[in-house]
Amino acid sequence: MAIVKYDSNRAFPAFSSLFDDFFNTEFGNWRHNNFSATNTTLPAVNIKEDNDGFLVEMAAPGMEKADFKINLENNVLTISSEKQEEQKEEQDKYTRREFAYRAFQRSFTLPDSADSEKIEAKYENGVLQVNIPKKEEAKPQPPKLIEIS
Repeated sequence: MAIVKYDSNRAFPAFSSLFDDFFNTEFGNWRHNNFSATNTTLPAVNIKEDNDGFLVEMAAPGMEKADFKINLENNVLTISSEKQEEQKEEQDKYTRREFAYRAFQRSFTLPDSADSEKIEAKYENGVLQVNIPKKEEAKPQPPKLIEIS
């Protein structure tokens, strides 16, 4: 009996193309756009869509609105933050200093229906909210009655 190299593409071609499609998409390539510079956990993000627009909610407790930077370039919305803290304690003959450094960046490609000129953001109760309205022509229109001549 001969030994034959196993080829998963031949045995399961549907799975092969599914995984290739997944890992070759922007979602599969998330590491290039979403990262933490300090190997800490990225803030959790919820994205909601309704008829009027999109709402991006990012959980970031303990931060202040000045800690965030929101940038839009080439239809890519980037939310980033850098925060450095230092605690210093002096007693008798020694000094103890502890540093904490947190940094992250999350990027999202906006759909064509987004109105990038009207994006608004607010930070409240540990949650950053970015409201991205839809363009008027992208919103659902009510039914129109067409008269027959």
